[in-house]
Amino acid sequence: EGERERERERDPPSKSEQYPPAPPPPQEGKRDLVHKMRLLRSQLNAMRPPSTTHCRITVSRENIFEDSYRKIMKLCARDLKKKLLLQFAGEDGLDYGGIAREWLYLLSHEMLNPYYGLFQYSRDDIYTLQINPNSAINPEHLSYFYFVGRVIGMAVFHGMYIDGGFTLPFYKQLLGLTISLEDMEYVDPEFFRSLKWMLENDISEVIDTTFCVEHDRFGRIAQINLKPDGRDIPVTNENKEEYVSLYVQWRFRAGIEKQFNALQRGFNELIACHLLKMFDEKELELIVSGLGKIDVADWKNNTRLKHCSADTNVVKWFWKAVELYDDEKRARLLQFVTGSSRVPLEGFKALQGSTGAVGPRPFTIHLVDVSADNLPKAHTCFNRLDLPPYESYEKLYEKLTLAVEQTSGFHVE
Repeated sequence: EGERERERERDPPSKSEQYPPAPPPPQEGKRDLVHKMRLLRSQLNAMRPPSTTHCRITVSRENIFEDSYRKIMKLCARDLKKKLLLQFAGEDGLDYGGIAREWLYLLSHEMLNPYYGLFQYSRDDIYTLQINPNSAINPEHLSYFYFVGRVIGMAVFHGMYIDGGFTLPFYKQLLGLTISLEDMEYVDPEFFRSLKWMLENDISEVIDTTFCVEHDRFGRIAQINLKPDGRDIPVTNENKEEYVSLYVQWRFRAGIEKQFNALQRGFNELIACHLLKMFDEKELELIVSGLGKIDVADWKNNTRLKHCSADTNVVKWFWKAVELYDDEKRARLLQFVTGSSRVPLEGFKALQGSTGAVGPRPFTIHLVDVSADNLPKAHTCFNRLDLPPYESYEKLYEKLTLAVEQTSGFHVE
């Protein structure tokens, strides 16, 4: 049945189907990024093993982190580049890509969760992640960082996204770029201002410090020399630039060098360093995590309508519900239908399906002739949402919200 569904999706559109209008030309900066992304994708596709081979992974939803760790660590990098075929234990479902996207979505939530001690939030007010310098409390932590690097590499290689963002300095280090004082602003804006003030002002008789810093490790304060005999070298107007430079480098490597190297080694097994030379850290963030903010207008303009039109009540009510949803609910709705809460960096026009068809597969609203008591049904491999002919906005909102919040797993006809 799954194959028949796939063949039907390849048929040309009928008169009752509407396609989104052609998008406006992209802005110059975005055009450059899209061009670089296409080049990267062509390079990665050339490295993919023959399409007749697959990387089959079966994991339990209840133990997705440890199950995935065990399975992925047993495989070689070449196997991880094969077409992914994911299955959740105990669930029926043919994976044309939708299950793999959901797996990455759920796994990234687990492996990046500060609860496990591998990562921590960089600031209390912005939930970007950085490596936890105290991760060694888990004796196997370096193996887990290697695993995380492999998972991020798999996401990039297969054109999928990790749900969770790191600091921009993290992406900069992943590219092998030099960290600067400005990068400090992303993780500690107050200390950034202090260091900047130090550089711009006379610190004579104002600042009394040396080339030595204190580091809290499991409640014990350790003194770290920024250079040989640093604790005996006072910071002056003459050497303050060296102090700031050394401090910044220490701040982004303190206690995490081994962890970062393990993660980078896992990542580079799938994505070699030279492939990313054309990108900067902000572009790499988009490649890894996609667009976090959902543009409803872009979504609406790039949605295909099947057996309905823009004037059909359920379609108008659907968009009314989407506009009333907050960012979290919109992300969950998108994840429900496509398997991922992230949008490609080119926007909704570049949304990918996983049926083997060439080119993008737009988000699709399909009006189906079934009882209005049914919940909406998602077909993640086709990015398609089946909507029953609900008789009121209130009923559509109730059923749609219920489906998004309570449904897990994939329905395959």
